[in-house]
Amino acid sequence: MDRVVIVGAGPVGVASAILLAQRGIPCLVLDRYEEPYPLPRAVHVDDEVVRILQEIGVADEFLRVSRPGLGLRLLDGRHRVMAEFRRDAATGPHGYPQANMFDQPDLERLLRVRLAELDNVEFIGGAEVTAVTWGTAAADGSVVAGAALVRYTMIESGEECSVTADVVLGCDGANSTVRRIIGAELEDLRFEERWLVVDGVCDDDLGAWGGVHQVCDPRRAATFMQLGMLRYRWEFRLHPGESTVDVDTLLTPWLGTIGVRVVRRAEYAFRARIADRWRAGPVFLLGDAAHQTPPFIGQGLGAGLRDAYNLAWKLADGDPELLETYEAERKPHARAQIRLAIVAGWAMTGGQDRAAAVRRVVLGAIWRLPGLKGLALRSTSPPLRLVRRGWRAGRLAPQPSVVWEGRTVRLDEVLGAGWATVFSGKASAPLVGRAIEVTPELDPSGVLRRWLRGRTVVVRPDRVVHRG
Repeated sequence: MDRVVIVGAGPVGVASAILLAQRGIPCLVLDRYEEPYPLPRAVHVDDEVVRILQEIGVADEFLRVSRPGLGLRLLDGRHRVMAEFRRDAATGPHGYPQANMFDQPDLERLLRVRLAELDNVEFIGGAEVTAVTWGTAAADGSVVAGAALVRYTMIESGEECSVTADVVLGCDGANSTVRRIIGAELEDLRFEERWLVVDGVCDDDLGAWGGVHQVCDPRRAATFMQLGMLRYRWEFRLHPGESTVDVDTLLTPWLGTIGVRVVRRAEYAFRARIADRWRAGPVFLLGDAAHQTPPFIGQGLGAGLRDAYNLAWKLADGDPELLETYEAERKPHARAQIRLAIVAGWAMTGGQDRAAAVRRVVLGAIWRLPGLKGLALRSTSPPLRLVRRGWRAGRLAPQPSVVWEGRTVRLDEVLGAGWATVFSGKASAPLVGRAIEVTPELDPSGVLRRWLRGRTVVVRPDRVVHRG
């Protein structure tokens, strides 16, 4: 593949460029802005997504700028605890904390630094994409069948430019130009609420519990969490037609006498939407361009990074039929997470109608039922629905620490960047890719052997179990 053009240099676009460049595919990244967006937006990723950051090469640096989330507290309107779900384990099955709170500009800086380390990536900021065409030769002969021509304008100078690409990735957000160009429509999954988001730096530590606080009050549903040393986020649901809100009054119950410097206050419409198609010819949609998730389970950014990981190895493989599995796998997965976010939002905020007060009491009791702790704290995403003949699994392989060549490392370092077959004892199926025999010496903790249970497991480059 000669070149991939990526429209949008947010976390999903930059991550896509890194994953492709690491596989030897040259990339051009185009964005309207020279620098990353400076204000906080996403604040949470799970351990599966940190594993993707490991593949990108920034996981250890990310751990230094993030903090583990301890769990979830459900509060009533007077901030009394109705239920608490505390995480017991320091790390999840993928080798990282199951919930990670962070400030998005910190992650974007890490991604930009990593991008700059790669030789086969070019970034052009201040560029507005105006058109993408493909499939037939243009009048000037600049487009060959199957390739794409991307036209863009340099915003400052007005210069009109164009570039050809084998593939174009639309990573340009909820208001995606690329989505409009390919004629994709957003399906409304029937959830929309207006929320006020406030990010602040406090003069002193608020002494808050280290998990997420969810206020289940229909009069003013709210969310509160600590992101960094003195950095905090508050989210308050706005009522229909409400136009002015006194932020100081909203923050006072949380702050007491401690001062705060508000670094951002913004009104957002939390929506649940998914594009009816994610591909047209050589053009693909990823991230918010393809799906928009309410924030109640913290999976918005993670879903986009999963898109990037799923698509990158398939583009590098070069099999055209393999690319047909991108939307077929990722779209049902994204839809399932959006549905879960809608249900979680309804359960935790209690809704806005007259029955909400009754539901709040009922939910307070329901959340205490045995078994719901795992649901409230679940970080494991649904399995992919594998659609290619012979693919029979769909869940991620775990990633424990193993001993390899005298060093303790995470399993993915042993698996390598391609396919791998993992087995203990004699392999019971043909080997695919790198062969990893799991012995007590490699797996002193026994985690892998217990997971295998004598099976031979084939693992895809994105760590999804292909067979076994």
